[in-house]
Amino acid sequence: MTLQPSAAPMTLTTVVASTRPGRVGRSVADWFTLRAAKHDQFESHTVDLYELALPFFDEPHPPALRRYTKSHAREWSRIVDASDAFVFVTPEYNGGFPAPLKNAWDYLVVEWQHKPAAFVSYGGVSAGTRAVQMGKQVVANLRMLPIGPTVSIPFVSQFVDEGDFRPGKIHEAAAEQVLDELARTARVMRRLRSGTY
Repeated sequence: MTLQPSAAPMTLTTVVASTRPGRVGRSVADWFTLRAAKHDQFESHTVDLYELALPFFDEPHPPALRRYTKSHAREWSRIVDASDAFVFVTPEYNGGFPAPLKNAWDYLVVEWQHKPAAFVSYGGVSAGTRAVQMGKQVVANLRMLPIGPTVSIPFVSQFVDEGDFRPGKIHEAAAEQVLDELARTARVMRRLRSGTY
């Protein structure tokens, strides 16, 4: 895709959902972030929920009010507010997504609205697809737009070498499809948020 001269790059935030020891999610997210950085529509960066270390939601006011009292909530609000699109990199735990991801979603309301969301999932035979199905319901309730294309990585351990994720051609092709769709929707939704549609 070619970038229009007057169009500023959009900020794409890739979120690592798993915080457990021994996870492969960070290596998958690092691959996707680097892949997104090559896409001329995006400035790409990663947020690792392990490093962010959000406690379970501990704000006294409903998040819709944006009356944050904790520094970690204000920092998370700043990151999400500055982002134009999101990719959530998630495994599947017992048919759903990890608790830290739900907690991160629940901290905020307004900051998520009118932004597209994509998913990169991984695991065994199911490739984390049930986590994606559940996740799409949650982000839709946050008034985000979950896009159709996803990257699904079954038997992910076969693609991890010395801690690095080594994608196959099918993963690269799926990532390109996700990025193209995110670029189309994020550009339109940024105009929607600014009132210039």
